[in-house]
Amino acid sequence: MQTKDITYRDANISDLPRIVEIYNSTISSRIVTADTKEVSVESRQKWFDEHNPKQRPLWVIEDHSNQIIGWVSFQSFYGRPAYEATAEISIYLDPAQRGKGIGKQVLQHCINNAPKFGIKTLLGFIFSHNELSLKLFRHLGFEDWGTLPNVAILDGQERSLKIVGKRIE
Repeated sequence: MQTKDITYRDANISDLPRIVEIYNSTISSRIVTADTKEVSVESRQKWFDEHNPKQRPLWVIEDHSNQIIGWVSFQSFYGRPAYEATAEISIYLDPAQRGKGIGKQVLQHCINNAPKFGIKTLLGFIFSHNELSLKLFRHLGFEDWGTLPNVAILDGQERSLKIVGKRIE
């Protein structure tokens, strides 16, 4: 894998349309998200507001020319204080950037930086048929912690959800 020259910065509200555009690009594949229709910028405002640079960052990923090529977020797990040291990670890349090793770089960046946010456990929620994402997370030490069988219906087909996790020491 050749290392790509990418940078991370905290997302600001003016980035939200591009974040939504990248997210929406994954919906039709029925592999990455349980959304079945495109989301609007307005519908993602609350989600955006739930992130903050001190505890639950939302980073945009930029290439060498400062173009946003993806985003990554840490989200609180289960919304209760006892789970404060646990976060769900989500990584989304522009279609032209997928399959180039960037996801691996981004996930490693998240693992390396998780302790700065008090995160001791990272979780990924990945469809069982999303073999590429499962391979990526497992490659960086995530283990299968659970399977929710047939919990989603995508285009009339039942799909299972894997929970993968990694302790950050």
